[in-house]
Amino acid sequence: MKPPLILPPKPASRPEKTSFIKHILLFRKDIISSQPAKLYRAKMAEFRTPFFRSYLVNQPDLVKTVLKERPDDFPKARLIAESLKNLLGNSVFVTNGEVWKRQRRIIDPSFEGGRLKDAFPAMVAAGEAGVARFAALAREGEIEVEAEASHMAADVIFRTLFSIPISDQAASDVFHTFRDYQRTQPLLNLASFIDLPRWMPRFHRRETLKTGRKIRRLLNMLTSKRMDAIAQGRAPNDLATKIMTTRDPQTGETFDTGEMVDQVAIFFLAGHETSASALGWCLYLLALDQQAQARLLAEAEAVMGQKKPAFTMIKKLSFAKDVFREGLRLYPPVPMMIRTSTRPEVFRNREIKVGSHIILSPWHLHRHEHIWENPDYFDPDRWQSEANKRCQREAYIPFSAGSRVCPGAGFAMIEGVLLLAMLVRAFHLEVVEGRAPMPVAHLTVRAKDGIWLKVTPR
Repeated sequence: MKPPLILPPKPASRPEKTSFIKHILLFRKDIISSQPAKLYRAKMAEFRTPFFRSYLVNQPDLVKTVLKERPDDFPKARLIAESLKNLLGNSVFVTNGEVWKRQRRIIDPSFEGGRLKDAFPAMVAAGEAGVARFAALAREGEIEVEAEASHMAADVIFRTLFSIPISDQAASDVFHTFRDYQRTQPLLNLASFIDLPRWMPRFHRRETLKTGRKIRRLLNMLTSKRMDAIAQGRAPNDLATKIMTTRDPQTGETFDTGEMVDQVAIFFLAGHETSASALGWCLYLLALDQQAQARLLAEAEAVMGQKKPAFTMIKKLSFAKDVFREGLRLYPPVPMMIRTSTRPEVFRNREIKVGSHIILSPWHLHRHEHIWENPDYFDPDRWQSEANKRCQREAYIPFSAGSRVCPGAGFAMIEGVLLLAMLVRAFHLEVVEGRAPMPVAHLTVRAKDGIWLKVTPR
């Protein structure tokens, strides 16, 4: 008999009738709880403001239209991009059209399966270093695992991208400066709410600009150093080298140093921040569901035994993969994506004007009450259920979907499964009474006061 499902924390929704000013104030505190409860049931919802009109789309066939069938008609909106532009520059995260297509032609080959296999030993090394760090902290009994997940994820990025551990001075400086950047809450400025003309200032906080510039200086140093190593024929065969030496099949061009700095910035932001969010929440879910933790441990022991983790083992860690997928469903790192309509549309008999915002919300779509069974419950076995096959195909977009799917999606899935298996093999995880984490969303879905767990070496 299957045990009762576990209900993990979920933030309360705002009142249905809320003024625009009140909504902005709530949004500044948390993107998720600033939305009404009806979004967990609605197929589409319209929001009218004095500045723009937005439509949150939860109907799977309309999501498919926007992301898969006609992505060129719905480019990324400028709102979030303008807020992060001082860090991300003209990276693949913010571009559209032909510029974006060129960038993806150069980037995508480096994240194909065969090349990910080459990066696997660096992931394992970061995992081993993370386990050792957990072990040292476990002497204190309780660990804020979200911070440690960030440290591990950043280590993975630096080892796979530049062949340096996070203990390297430059890598450490980037990591700690990025944490300072996060604390400035870069999305909380006027450009996040109003689609301002390009000539108008964005009113970023001084610390946001300062830390963003510092991160880019550090990344420029790493990138320039690698460019020199490539020219001299002594560069390691890691992701940075692969991306920098890949030529656009249409033009034969490669990224120059400035363009590569932009891409490295988003690789670090997306590859570290989103992976850290997912890993932290998965560790909490396993602490909350002791039976699931025991199953993952048994699987990891059976697959890995006393051997060093190998790339071929990942496919055999099927339950670990289901846990990670379920964590991404309940706590998608990127809670919302905004697109812009470039031509008149009719969605659900509503006329949508050019320039309207089309909001796709993994957070609400993944918990939609009319799509998923027990949407708010942690149930990794749902991924093996035939009844949920349609949900998985049509209403699961933690990495977006279609041509704009995250190029690092496969990387993230391998990393997440590997690190979960390594950590659960090494430690028993328990929740700390009275310290249930509450999700909040700014850059990504994180816990308001961190995720505290009791961690005991096995």
